[in-house]
Amino acid sequence: MTRRSFLRSAATLIGLSTAAGTATVVRRGSNRYYDGPVSDHFDGLRFFNPDGRPPKGLSDVLRWRMGDAPAKWPESLPVTPARPRARVADLTVTMVGHATLLVQIEGLNILTDPFWSDRASPVRFAGPKRVTAPGIAFADLPPVDLVLLSHCHYDHMDLATLRRLKAQHDPMVITPLGNDTIIAGTGLRTQTQDWGQSTRFGPLGVHCVPCHHWGARGVNDRSMALWAAFVLTGRRGSVLFVGDTGFDQGRPYRDLADRFGRLRAALLPIGAYDPQWFMADQHQNPDEAVTGFRLSGAAYGIGHHWGTIQLTNEGRNAPRARLLAALEQQSVSSDRFRALEAGEVWEIPQI
Repeated sequence: MTRRSFLRSAATLIGLSTAAGTATVVRRGSNRYYDGPVSDHFDGLRFFNPDGRPPKGLSDVLRWRMGDAPAKWPESLPVTPARPRARVADLTVTMVGHATLLVQIEGLNILTDPFWSDRASPVRFAGPKRVTAPGIAFADLPPVDLVLLSHCHYDHMDLATLRRLKAQHDPMVITPLGNDTIIAGTGLRTQTQDWGQSTRFGPLGVHCVPCHHWGARGVNDRSMALWAAFVLTGRRGSVLFVGDTGFDQGRPYRDLADRFGRLRAALLPIGAYDPQWFMADQHQNPDEAVTGFRLSGAAYGIGHHWGTIQLTNEGRNAPRARLLAALEQQSVSSDRFRALEAGEVWEIPQI
């Protein structure tokens, strides 16, 4: 990808949305997605990160775009897709790509932030394009029972994929406040959660927990829908899924062990962190992911959000290499925390 085409693609996905809070003045009370009471993370119009940092503005987008050239990624890489079993009694995780994982636990099939499209973009002709095919062919998906949808950015909320899932599987979607409005046109059944809320889905508890991020779909809807992480709890252990987060002094991780006991697995983002000055508030790097993994008390970890689409400056394999270095530096076995490639399957050991 040339520097010019990369910048154009990045601007389509990130720059457009990053400018959301600065390009247009939206009058108070005109949130198009959510109408609810003021809280410690909702001011009546927009959601926010308590004591955290807001996303960067348009001037910072321009500074990033005019700075160091991004690393060159390959146009495409071969993938050997997995063919998952229909049901799994224990816990198996298959990497599809980016933040999309198939979590098979206690007989349920759960997808996180499903993304099968060629581009993560509001348009089909531009925007970040995938360099690896999905690690599971859509036709080879087992029956999908549940979708965990963490927030509304285009690389996490892919409406075309959600429509396909509705037609073929009709799963339930659990998502933070306001995102149900955005996906209403898909026809999917949805249940929304605020931070700290929980529900049951079959044998599992589904718990909505805070993380440090933001959301937008266009130029005047910044942070009008909430973002979150999820914890699944059940007889086979607890699983944490974080779609995107800044490290935020470790706050997304610190109280998880007290609330949910020892996590069996943590599915954590490790990519889209360079340049650090621009991305750190919203995207943790691999070093921070390892620190968060340790703070969470999880037995095993999977690194995602890398190697599928180029969003930022780092090279395709840089997050995996940096993860291995961070694990060694922090004395965590590389057998416990893996950055999975598309199509890789991990039967998570019991604890």
